[in-house]
Amino acid sequence: MLSALVLDLDDTLVDHTSAAGAAIVSWAQELGLETLNPQACWAEISAFHYARYQRSELTFAQQRRERVRGFLGRELDDQGADACFDDYLARYEAAWRAYDDVVPALRRARTAGLRVGVLTNGDAEQQRAKVDRLDLAPRIDVLVASSDLPAGKPDPTAFRHITDLLGTAPEDTLMVGDSLTDDVLGALAAGLQAVLLDRHDRHRSVDVRRISSLDELLRDPLDGTTDLDENRPMARPLTPPTPRANS
Repeated sequence: MLSALVLDLDDTLVDHTSAAGAAIVSWAQELGLETLNPQACWAEISAFHYARYQRSELTFAQQRRERVRGFLGRELDDQGADACFDDYLARYEAAWRAYDDVVPALRRARTAGLRVGVLTNGDAEQQRAKVDRLDLAPRIDVLVASSDLPAGKPDPTAFRHITDLLGTAPEDTLMVGDSLTDDVLGALAAGLQAVLLDRHDRHRSVDVRRISSLDELLRDPLDGTTDLDENRPMARPLTPPTPRANS
């Protein structure tokens, strides 16, 4: 029987990809950059330096500066890089939006008597700002970010940490997120139940429990025998995931 629902944040509850894309296009236009595909360029540079941050090679502030330097192709001092990133960041934050299916799903979780947690790979201050700005905080019992932990997802200790805070057994906790590796495989390795949120139908061939919208979540009676309570064997992804910079 389910006791808790744990959700990823970026591209699960909050449309991070659209916000980052809109921000970088606006920023590039303001700067007069003639990059053919600013979203792809920014995403590639961001993934590289964010992975360095995740490996503790850079601080969170340093990875931001390196992303700006790489995107602009300029040598900037720290103060100049910070000022440039702040311009991008203001545009990114202005574009934050929760998906339309988020609040109804959180309401259903409350109605079902579930504890609700968010487990996110990102900077705690920024991730908490997202849920506060979008008025999701009152619907969430616990938020844990990777910057609070020795290791983020998919390390099993991250999942066990949030179940400890929620006061629920791993086997009675359902993890839902958009990353096959970070959210689903990581959760299963820690003993949780798991469902992949595949909003863009990119994972048809992978044998996982999958939904295309949070509207599909918690529609069946939570009596311990629902379809979501049964996890099929998992197929490993063919390639490692690309780190996602949560700005």
